[in-house]
Amino acid sequence: MIAIGPMVYKGVYHLFYQYNPKGADFGKISWGHSTSKDLVNWRAHIPAISPSQPADINGAWSGSATILPGGKPALLYTGHDSRHRQVQNMAVPKNPSDPYLQEWVKSPRNPLIAPTRFNKINATSFRDPTTAWQGSDGNWRILIGSKVDRRGLAIMYMSKDFVHWVQAKHPLHSAEGTGMWECPDFYPVSTSPTGLDTSSLGLGIKHVLKVSLDDTRHEYYTIGTYDHARDRYIPDKGSVESDFGLRYDYGKFYASKSFYDNLKGRRILWGWINESLPSTEYVKQGWSGVQGIPRSVWLDKTRKQLVQWPVQEIETMRGNRVEMHSILLKQGSSQTEVSGIKATQADVEVTFRVSDFRKAEKMEPGWTNPQDLCSQKGASIRGGIGPFGLKVLASKDGQEYTAVFFRVFRGHNNTFVVLMCSDQSRSSLNKNTDKTSYGAFVDINPVQQELSIRALIDHSIVESFGAKGKVCITSRVYPTKAVGDKGHLFAFNNGVQPIQLTKLTAWSMKNPTIN
Repeated sequence: MIAIGPMVYKGVYHLFYQYNPKGADFGKISWGHSTSKDLVNWRAHIPAISPSQPADINGAWSGSATILPGGKPALLYTGHDSRHRQVQNMAVPKNPSDPYLQEWVKSPRNPLIAPTRFNKINATSFRDPTTAWQGSDGNWRILIGSKVDRRGLAIMYMSKDFVHWVQAKHPLHSAEGTGMWECPDFYPVSTSPTGLDTSSLGLGIKHVLKVSLDDTRHEYYTIGTYDHARDRYIPDKGSVESDFGLRYDYGKFYASKSFYDNLKGRRILWGWINESLPSTEYVKQGWSGVQGIPRSVWLDKTRKQLVQWPVQEIETMRGNRVEMHSILLKQGSSQTEVSGIKATQADVEVTFRVSDFRKAEKMEPGWTNPQDLCSQKGASIRGGIGPFGLKVLASKDGQEYTAVFFRVFRGHNNTFVVLMCSDQSRSSLNKNTDKTSYGAFVDINPVQQELSIRALIDHSIVESFGAKGKVCITSRVYPTKAVGDKGHLFAFNNGVQPIQLTKLTAWSMKNPTIN
């Protein structure tokens, strides 16, 4: 259920997604289609696009939506054609006056873009067209992910009429050693939470280029400058598409896609949460993969990274509420239960304050990979400052829990390094589930600022937002004991240094309407 082509049209939000009507794994993929007035309650429609013509007979795969002049939407998508090539196709609504856009018509000119012996494009690595943007010359531009050997490419195409496309002389951007670039996304940002239309240009605007790396199944984004006169993208210094680069989410989150919401002036990001179960188990259950909570995304005031936060509409699902204030989590194996809510379906916001840093562990030079560090120093490993945070989807006896927590290390020149982890090592007694631990370093000064976590908990999913959205980590877990009313929520500290929980607010979450 990979998000493709999200948009808003005539006051209705549309989400298309890769969908196999006949099974829980990949087959002849179609475009599923659902609509919503509030991004929370959804109505399903018949598939918008299904394999039916030579240009997509082996599958209608990922793509994007663009709103053309006059307000008419168009879908560009990758088809697997009868020759097993990846080609780019278009569909438009049969009845543009229908706000739900329940019927779509494919272009008789499909495929609009195809690999040939002249353009020397890899026919099996050429997919996922982006939302188009319009340059100052009036031409439309799109990117398509590809590769040459181990070099990932964002190939650019241009068109005057959105039907006839010409390949640019050079890619917008490329990077050696990154492999195939899937699901590219390219859009403008500013430091205001207010979003920008995809075609926005001007002073003070930065651009984001996101790519999903097929080799690692991780996503990376860079922030940089779009030279629209030369159609070149120049990442800022230190902004790279690699293990040292920036990620939307450091957990299970892939093939994401953003869109500009002109109803509320914001950019919204969707991402796919894939499975932690082996295929033998999710095939039995008849479905696999879900969409994450939609997130607003904008440029941090430092202009060095993005900030993400669940869209405000999610708060309408909050029910019963509990609060806790000024609780001292004593040193070593201290925990406090948060009761009075449904802990398996909850929204939790908590802040912590560290008042004494003398017991912080020294940050070793080799500790450069946060995920490895979280694996080595899980929630059960006592530290100097931390681990402290939340144990979610926890069983009463402590056999199962997913821990979302911080550790603070002493760095160079009396600075401090903050590590955020999502530890799945004890998330389930089911031995077949993936129990990877995830982590990221947080750009925050714990001497001057409190450390915060927001966790959205939904039975098998934990979406965690650290430092007000500077770091996001999504976990897919399948507890066997901490289910239904048997799930519990704890604030905990397993460090030598006592930690002050300054405030915790938690809500039970209602069920949305999905039909």
